[in-house]
Amino acid sequence: MRIADVLKAKGAAVTTTTPDTSVAVFLAGLVDRNIGAMVVVGPEGPVGIVSERDVVHKLHELGADLLTRPVSEIMTKHLVFCSPEDTVDSLSAAMTHNRVRHIPVIADGRLAGIVSIGDVVKTRMQELESSTEHLQAYITQG
Repeated sequence: MRIADVLKAKGAAVTTTTPDTSVAVFLAGLVDRNIGAMVVVGPEGPVGIVSERDVVHKLHELGADLLTRPVSEIMTKHLVFCSPEDTVDSLSAAMTHNRVRHIPVIADGRLAGIVSIGDVVKTRMQELESSTEHLQAYITQG
């Protein structure tokens, strides 16, 4: 299955934030949207990604003062991207290799979606269910 198929099923909406957004405002956005990460977008496009995990690591280091700081101070600047033509298998491997749980999708030079580890697991479960149904139908038709 391709990433384009995953985006078709889940939608291509991507919640973004700016580098100067405070961590407190960022966290409120995560809670309001029930998501785990946002792509950080500057004037030239994506410049990073910030997740719950980034907040937890820095909170341990900086304490409550972190909430007033901009997300640019805690975001992951090394972005791993994929394209709609990539496969779920290749995305799963990229997530494992890079130890990330969210990968932005870039199409024609623009942000076209985001895929999370949850999306990958959901896709795998659907593929397994479909295979099981096909096998059961094959056996019963026998």
